[in-house]
Amino acid sequence: MTITGWVQIALFSAIVILITRPFGGYMTRVFNGERSFLSPVLRPVERAVYWCCGVDEKEEQHWLTYAVAMLFFSIVGFLTLYALQRLQWYLPFNPQRQTGVEQSLAFNTSVSFITNTNWQSYVPETTMGYLVQMAGLTVHNFVSGATGIALALALIRGFTRREAKSVGNFWVDLTRATLYVLLPISIMVALFFVWQGMPQNLGAYVDATTLEGAKQTIAQGSVASQEVIKMLGTNGGGFFNANSAHPYENPNALTNLVEMVLIFSIGAGLTNVLGRMVRDSARAGLCSPRWACCTSQA
Repeated sequence: MTITGWVQIALFSAIVILITRPFGGYMTRVFNGERSFLSPVLRPVERAVYWCCGVDEKEEQHWLTYAVAMLFFSIVGFLTLYALQRLQWYLPFNPQRQTGVEQSLAFNTSVSFITNTNWQSYVPETTMGYLVQMAGLTVHNFVSGATGIALALALIRGFTRREAKSVGNFWVDLTRATLYVLLPISIMVALFFVWQGMPQNLGAYVDATTLEGAKQTIAQGSVASQEVIKMLGTNGGGFFNANSAHPYENPNALTNLVEMVLIFSIGAGLTNVLGRMVRDSARAGLCSPRWACCTSQA
């Protein structure tokens, strides 16, 4: 490997290490219901979501209730994504007039996206219209990532609350993961991606003539908004079949570095969340002394 290659690895590693502690501290405050710098803006939105959905944010759930809530949420997500794909021909924001997705492919894609697997056995730019890409695939990139974070938090609480019967509230964790973690980062990085050359539009595909005189169709669409949550939520499911190897999903070396950091950021931050939550529980006397010695340096 060249010196440049080692420098790139060192730079990437340094960035991930530097963001882990502050990001973990931020997520710990968010999921503990404490005030953060985004609370003045997002707290009213959070309360409105709970009011509309009939959720009591102070009511915690038994692990079984938590798991059932997650499963029912996933079932509803599967049904809505399946319907969007099957009815695509009749939906707006479909300038290329993509037809309805074949039933077995729609089933496979729906299951894949609600489970955060995001396996694509199709060419997205020739199969999915813009509404399905945005309201279907991109939305599920958000909520499947938020569901994964929620389950990680439930597991952490299971470790730290050895005598307790509750592991939090799935709906609260899902809402906070989406509002306070995934959305703010996605909005900021999506704007950066647009600045770097990623498309973000609803226009029809562009027909171009190459230097050799051949005809080429250049796909357009809401690429930047889908790309950022694809990476941040550790999803697959890119706007293009080539994923981040496509120049519209990854225009240059800088976007490539940002995308790699996005992949690792939440996973790295959650390791710090675990350390912080276990240490807090030890101080509160909710776990045995052997945990305290393991977490005194967290």
